[in-house]
Amino acid sequence: MTAASIEFVEVGPRDGLQNESTPIATADKLELIARAIGAGARRIEVTSFVNPKKVPQLADAEEVCAGLPDRQDVTFIGLVMNGRGAERAIATGRINQLGAVAVATDRFAMANQGQTRDGSVDAASEIIAMAKKAGLTGQVTIGASFGCPFEGEVQEDVVVAMARRLAAAGPVEVALADTIGVANPAHVRSLVTRVREAISPLPVRVHFHNTRNTGLANVWAAVEAGATVVDASLGGLGGCPFAPGAAGNVPSEDVVYMLERAGIATGMDLGKLVEASHWLAGVMGRKLPGMVAQAPAFPAAA
Repeated sequence: MTAASIEFVEVGPRDGLQNESTPIATADKLELIARAIGAGARRIEVTSFVNPKKVPQLADAEEVCAGLPDRQDVTFIGLVMNGRGAERAIATGRINQLGAVAVATDRFAMANQGQTRDGSVDAASEIIAMAKKAGLTGQVTIGASFGCPFEGEVQEDVVVAMARRLAAAGPVEVALADTIGVANPAHVRSLVTRVREAISPLPVRVHFHNTRNTGLANVWAAVEAGATVVDASLGGLGGCPFAPGAAGNVPSEDVVYMLERAGIATGMDLGKLVEASHWLAGVMGRKLPGMVAQAPAFPAAA
């Protein structure tokens, strides 16, 4: 089932930065977006329209959108949790796609967005409808698909049933997110296969955190199982304010290196991603988790 290519989604401007305690300037967020575009990214999660008191880092969502470049070839994604967030995103006139979130357990759904699991499915379906009405597209992510910080194991049947309900709302894809980084390749292969079969012909997107150093292995297992869209965050930044212990996303440069070396096209320029990762490390004032940006280029330039 392994595809010859995947669609790459850069989530660093939103998921990469949302858990950072030091405020990042709007200009730096826009530079991060520009560098992602320069490296080949054509779908970018630029911000989230959430309560600024809960996620202060993203309080400048409207300002970020106002500064986005005029690129007809790039899909700018705004993450929204409810109708109010969707209205804000639509009102900017710069967001092309609304990203909705449903959560696989009640306790995490309440912590993340003040809803039950079923309530989060209903809300996500409404957001997709709002996107369509506004002439945009909608996508949806099932958070905690592989495990919950509060309830522990999540049954595959629950996630598959949620995916079917969400697919009926007409998103461009359904994503499976390992929000707290507990997945393993066998579990990933099984769940991606089952969801892919349940929602076909809609694509399956995957979103992995590297909390327990299994992120890259899980990306590979997902792609082998038929996932065709992969999220990653420049430098491996990331985390969830509402999921205790959730560490960074899989690093964009590491994912691109692995897939491209394996003959799976990503549309990304690895050299430019590495340059962008070095730049971002300077902005953050620390070494970032991504490994490829810390290693010599291979194969070395002639």
